[in-house]
Amino acid sequence: MKDRQAPDRLNVLERCGLEVIGEAEQGGPPVNSAIYAVTGFDVEPAVEIPVSNPHAADELDEAWHHRASQASLYGGDGEFLILPPVSGGSKVGWVRVKDPVGKNLPSRIAAVTGSPEFVAASPDGRHLCAASVEDNDYWVVSHEF
Repeated sequence: MKDRQAPDRLNVLERCGLEVIGEAEQGGPPVNSAIYAVTGFDVEPAVEIPVSNPHAADELDEAWHHRASQASLYGGDGEFLILPPVSGGSKVGWVRVKDPVGKNLPSRIAAVTGSPEFVAASPDGRHLCAASVEDNDYWVVSHEF
């Protein structure tokens, strides 16, 4: 049975400036594996930014986009997969999106949801890039499956 809240969760993505291309995409890595790759106790961030830094949000935006490009997150047409960054978003699963804005995605997500945290993957499911908040730091995590 399809989650009745999915349209609301997809609307959050649109409010973040993302263009929703397809719902419930199968190309991503297993959702639980992706979440563990970001939140597991042995995870090491690719970038760590102290929240107390006066320009922390700007640094997170720049670091996430830089790592996403390095990790080959974007498909040839600029599409990538994202778990809706809301409660229950993992139940919706991967959503195929494009980012026509092309910058400041963590800040745009934080403006809508209150937190810059999200998990994104390449369309083939091999590469992951996420933003998370750990203790007093912003983390950018990249992982290859």
